[in-house]
Amino acid sequence: MTALQAISPIDGRYFQKTKQLSAFFSEEALIRYRVKVEIEYFIALCELPLPQLKDVASETFPKLRKIYQDFSSEDAVAVKEIEKVTNHDVKAVEYFIKDKFDALGLEKSKEFIHFGLTSQDINNTAIPLSIKDALEKVYFPELEKLVKKLSELSEEWKEIPMLARTHGQPASPTRLGKEVAVFVERIRAQNDLLKEIPAAAKFGGATGNFNAHKVAYPSIDWKKFGTSYVEDTLELHHSFPTTQIEHYDHMAALFDGLKRINTIILDLDKDIWSYVSMDYFKQKIKKGEVGSSAMPHKVNPIDFENSEGNLGIANALFEHLAAKLPVSRLQRDLTDSTVLRAVGVPFGHTLIGFASTLKGLGKLLLNKEKLNADLENNWAVVAEAIQTILRREGYANPYEALKGLTRTNEAINKKSISDFIDQLEVSEEVKKELKGITPQNYTGI
Repeated sequence: MTALQAISPIDGRYFQKTKQLSAFFSEEALIRYRVKVEIEYFIALCELPLPQLKDVASETFPKLRKIYQDFSSEDAVAVKEIEKVTNHDVKAVEYFIKDKFDALGLEKSKEFIHFGLTSQDINNTAIPLSIKDALEKVYFPELEKLVKKLSELSEEWKEIPMLARTHGQPASPTRLGKEVAVFVERIRAQNDLLKEIPAAAKFGGATGNFNAHKVAYPSIDWKKFGTSYVEDTLELHHSFPTTQIEHYDHMAALFDGLKRINTIILDLDKDIWSYVSMDYFKQKIKKGEVGSSAMPHKVNPIDFENSEGNLGIANALFEHLAAKLPVSRLQRDLTDSTVLRAVGVPFGHTLIGFASTLKGLGKLLLNKEKLNADLENNWAVVAEAIQTILRREGYANPYEALKGLTRTNEAINKKSISDFIDQLEVSEEVKKELKGITPQNYTGI
């Protein structure tokens, strides 16, 4: 299969933007993480030690870890060949590792691979591990690139006055840099919350009670062992008690958090798109590119539109995962396993969205003349400032006086504002103060 034949644009058109995720969410990656969980579990049993494993030398452990550290595409193919016979993906991993144990001379110990476990003890540790690694190695760095760019633009444009719009209508002026800073703060705040959500895992046997472990070795504190293995070895949070599966509440919170960050960026995309349509920004022109098959003049804000579309798809999937995963029939059904195979898809669309927004921001050319022209054409926005100072001075009915001046379909300009100030019964000092207010400097803090 080539990129031209891929059904999903993640593996086709946008593969260059999403290929980093293959190491965490592909079928090969899932198998590798399962192998890691099985190997580390066997080592933990040796370190207990279980009586039957006390003779497994610690010098063997690095060789065992090499099984997952050096896991190759050929190994993944071998596992899939076994699965053709077993028709069970986790059992195929167990048999694959048993073959490796034979090669290492550990034939007598190989029945302790997957000892007392159910497949969900492997899946519900492997998948949180893969998500945790993907967040740390791909997601957070990519998000930080976008935040860094926004921070730079916020600083670059911090002194640029701009007409604000509420309900789409001219409102008290703001500064362009501040408007960008709003998105920086929103993203950072939600990112901080995201990092506080535990990467949780279930580990407790077929129905969560360590039944098989306890019946074989009743004197061992298996709950203590399970928590130590999950939290100290795998560095995940141990969910206990559980049913056969992880309850996914923390994972649902994570997906909701990822969705919320996407929503903030989607909001940014819409605002920048609007600023482009208002001619506040021009866009850099790349030789050879076209913006329309019919209209040669077009330079469209396609990157922000691309981002908006991809973030929307990502959010639809994150929303489904967050709503579906915490719900299961009794001990479990198969739907959690089915949808978790798609967990990399919303991450993929999210990365595409990030990259598109970042690309779009890099094309923006500030059109100061248009920004200033809009301010000059909307002198009515200083009415708020004038009536507020008149309130300070004890002037009678200042709001109503300004309403009478400005709530009209006639143009309000610098002269009409100045003429209005001249007829006010206030001191010359206050009139001078009022005339010093312009749409360009009435921008607050």
